[in-house]
Amino acid sequence: MKIDDFAKTTPVFDLESYFSGHTRAWGMFEDGSGNIKRQFTVDTHGYHQDGEFVLDESFVYDDGERQTRTWRIRKLDDGRYEGRAGDVIGVAEGVQRGQALNWRYKLELPFGDGTIAVDFDDWMLLQPDEVLLNRAKVSKFGFGVGQVTLFFQRKSKVIE
Repeated sequence: MKIDDFAKTTPVFDLESYFSGHTRAWGMFEDGSGNIKRQFTVDTHGYHQDGEFVLDESFVYDDGERQTRTWRIRKLDDGRYEGRAGDVIGVAEGVQRGQALNWRYKLELPFGDGTIAVDFDDWMLLQPDEVLLNRAKVSKFGFGVGQVTLFFQRKSKVIE
């Protein structure tokens, strides 16, 4: 996919507006063969601080594991973003057009007794009724190792 293919699509996605306050997502990780390996929920809380947009994420996996990640995001010009988080290696780069945002970054994930660095090609597509679809292809050395699929709802729409 190319981000410019989404330039005229609606509803228009605004990362800071969408993630301000509380959102919830439900997701899964599939390995390279399409087998579901993990399912999870993630609650996010977004707010502005010191000229950046901060997005706190709290993950709960189906096996009971919990993880957190805090993104610090800066909006640049021409629909571009840059983001940093403790387990992101370097800087995440994002571009938004129409309903879509494409993030690309390298993430350090727990693996065995250590960690492994993998590349994420992460696409978010805003749908009507404030539903956000998110698909991230995960690769290592250019080879696909899996895919993460999530859907987000703004807290005002979440059915408990």
